[in-house]
Amino acid sequence: MNIKLWTKNLKRDIIAIWIAARDGRTPFIAKIVAGATAAYALSPIDLIPDFIPLFGYLDDIIIVPLGIWLALRFIPDQLMAEFRETASSQSERPTSVYATVAIVAIWLACGILISVNLYSG
Repeated sequence: MNIKLWTKNLKRDIIAIWIAARDGRTPFIAKIVAGATAAYALSPIDLIPDFIPLFGYLDDIIIVPLGIWLALRFIPDQLMAEFRETASSQSERPTSVYATVAIVAIWLACGILISVNLYSG
């Protein structure tokens, strides 16, 4: 499989697992894994910013495909085929406001912890 096709399928699968996370027929554990993976992948803010050398693209190359793979292990094949079909017909990519808020909160908490440790010592 060439890289262009793999990337296209990856983008489609992100949307498909986002749909799966919202569907009542999806098993609970699959909803959790799919929801977390899709929220992370669709968040406009990365946990590890892309400008950080070596680690910046780690989430895009390893974490997101690994999360998709794990979600696919829990979603029945027939449902996933339906979700992929729906994802292929969608014109817009969804975004995750909750994931954005969570990532900003994590960065703020890290900044506060670092500041407290620097100024209390």
